[in-house]
Amino acid sequence: MSRVDKNRDDYFNRQEFSMWRSILGLFTFSTIVPLNVRTTIDEMAKMTWFWPVINAFVGLLGVIILFVLNNVLNLPYFLSAVIIYGFFILINGCHHLDGLLDFSDGVMFQGTSKDKIRVMRDSLIGTGAISSLFLTGLITITCYFTFISHGLIWIVLISEMCAKLGLLTTCLTSTPYVNGTGKSFIQYTNKTNYLVSVIICLIIAFVINTKLGVFGVIGGILGGALTSLVCKRHMKFATGDVLGASNEIGRMFSLLMMIIPYVLIV
Repeated sequence: MSRVDKNRDDYFNRQEFSMWRSILGLFTFSTIVPLNVRTTIDEMAKMTWFWPVINAFVGLLGVIILFVLNNVLNLPYFLSAVIIYGFFILINGCHHLDGLLDFSDGVMFQGTSKDKIRVMRDSLIGTGAISSLFLTGLITITCYFTFISHGLIWIVLISEMCAKLGLLTTCLTSTPYVNGTGKSFIQYTNKTNYLVSVIICLIIAFVINTKLGVFGVIGGILGGALTSLVCKRHMKFATGDVLGASNEIGRMFSLLMMIIPYVLIV
């Protein structure tokens, strides 16, 4: 180990845990926003339960963008839906989408759980990845379009918040792989802090939309639970790619669970 690496490790070892540094580090880790916060994966993971709230802020940025697109630029609603989906993918650094693609290829591969994890970790893109990208993107954009065209732009905040709730659900119900970035997030997610996160999400969602918000939270949880179930069947252990996939699937299920009662109401 070089002297520079040793000094860096000593620096982090001397630091006491800081909730705010952990939150800001988690925000930097999950977005392309350069906050220049010096922290570790382990320290960030201690605040994993707060991730949905962080993503609610990202969703708020999406609401502001949608307001400009619809009320200032007067763009077609479908185009606004495509742009806002692209915004959420890009601001996350495409990490979660990459996880969805890798996870889908692993699920589609015929072999042992070790073989499937190996496929997830290679750089090739297969038909499973392409199919999941098409279906998830199409369903998500269509849901966005439906809500945007009816003036319900705040729904995107709920779905983005619940995307991370889906990730937390996968963390809670999965067994971590021996190494990788996903291990710490899974280990620091327990029933107590998960329940706190769910309650916070329910409150925020209910305040934003009393009729649909709760369904969005349920959808995010279902999406994460489904991801975990598929992961246990095919890989047995969850990696960072699995957690990334749960984010995209959680968002999609959150939107689907809100659009079903909305269609019935309308």
